[in-house]
Amino acid sequence: MKNPVVKKILRIAFLSLIGLAVIGTFYFLWQKSRPVVTQYEIVTPKRDTVETKTVATGKVEPRFEVLIKPQISGIVSELPKIAGQMVKQGEILAVIKVIPEMVQLNSAESNVKLAEINLNQAKQNYDRDKGLYDSGVVAKAEFEVTDAAYKKAREEFSNAQSALEIIRDGIAKNSKIASTTQVRSTITGMILDVPIKVGNSVIQSNNFNDGTTIASVADMNDMIFKGTVDETEIGRIHEGMPIKLTVGAMESRQFDASLEYVAPKGVETNGAILFEIKAAVSVPEDAFIRAGYSANAEIVLKRAINVLTVPESCVTFEGDTAYVQLLKQEKPEQLFEKHRVKVGLSDGIKIEIQEGLTEKSKVRGAEIDPKKKKEVAKKTN
Repeated sequence: MKNPVVKKILRIAFLSLIGLAVIGTFYFLWQKSRPVVTQYEIVTPKRDTVETKTVATGKVEPRFEVLIKPQISGIVSELPKIAGQMVKQGEILAVIKVIPEMVQLNSAESNVKLAEINLNQAKQNYDRDKGLYDSGVVAKAEFEVTDAAYKKAREEFSNAQSALEIIRDGIAKNSKIASTTQVRSTITGMILDVPIKVGNSVIQSNNFNDGTTIASVADMNDMIFKGTVDETEIGRIHEGMPIKLTVGAMESRQFDASLEYVAPKGVETNGAILFEIKAAVSVPEDAFIRAGYSANAEIVLKRAINVLTVPESCVTFEGDTAYVQLLKQEKPEQLFEKHRVKVGLSDGIKIEIQEGLTEKSKVRGAEIDPKKKKEVAKKTN
């Protein structure tokens, strides 16, 4: 048999456990029946700048990009420059080897031979008449006719030779003009692209053909942003508005820009009407923006500087009237009073308070997470 003392101890322990369970149950039910006290963050209005913006997507490119084209057809024999190099106006970008047409070449060679025959004949007449003139046999007027014919024949021979050299070589030896076989840059800037290679055939630029592009050159110090804006926003923007340009390829670096063009006509794209805009970009000396970088342009539509603001989530609206919950009592429980305010500009995060609050006012903010209530209680105590 068990010891009576042990039995008594076990009985007391069992009854104690039952008692604790009953007390715990009653405490749990009591806690559940208590009303839940919701706590809110307390917000103080502060001075700030509020801006409303619209975003345009596009790319950054040089204001002027010049396509360099040859003035003569042929085959590229030299390309002394490559993309990415700086070039000055007049520097040689390519050298063209002329491949003449056989019909033109034969005709030019024939003209030279005919001019040479005429020149030889005119020289013989000149030499003969000069001797007679010196002897007094031929009159001066008759000799002058022979002299003029000789000079004309000599000039025609020279012209025929030059025409042959131009067809065959691209330039006459006695020409003072730069050779058309040397393609030179027409501006100072950076070479963006050289779409040809040595050995490629090229066509000259004329009234009937755009010609082959030898290179594209641009001034990289004069950059613009080209983008599009939706028709719902275009009515609120105008030339001269400031822009913040974000270039993602440069670790989202921002640049200042100024809107200088808004298209008068929209273009339908995927069912939406978009208007082109252009903005002059201010590029600092330590930055190099490559042509074609995609960018986002934030256009400031309205701005309110140094105004009283609160988070927009603190404001409720009933029709056209705005209200906040003004703190009247903080302890033991928070008590708020509905308070009318006059609001102004909003950027979707914070809103301007024009009337109804001061910098000392305390306004109900967001509800505090129950897990953080203890931390808030410790801070307030």
